Amino acid sequence: MLGRRSEEMVLLQGTLDLLVLRALEPAPLHGYAVARWIAAASGGVLRIEEGSLYPALHRMESSGWLSSEWKQTETGRRAKFYRLTRAGRKALGEESSIWHAFVAAVGKVIS
Repeated sequence: MLGRRSEEMVLLQGTLDLLVLRALEPAPLHGYAVARWIAAASGGVLRIEEGSLYPALHRMESSGWLSSEWKQTETGRRAKFYRLTRAGRKALGEESSIWHAFVAAVGKVIS
């Protein structure tokens, strides 16, 4: 969910997990690439700060939604790449359904 605060879009709690899961659906990515993917996919509207992203990645890994491995990036740096697990793919489906129902309900209220 989005809220406006001083010219920036702010994510409400719970939305970040859905965005990260979606970013990782096609292929494993390192944290910085996840943030870039979300920014690009949202047309630059959503920007995820490191202070939010990395704790979310670690939490989702601890919950079994993600697995990770250290690899080299396209620039030759070593980084932790995250991949969806079977549980993460299931969570993505569930979170997407909840999100679509929520958006539909808000749409009814504001129209």
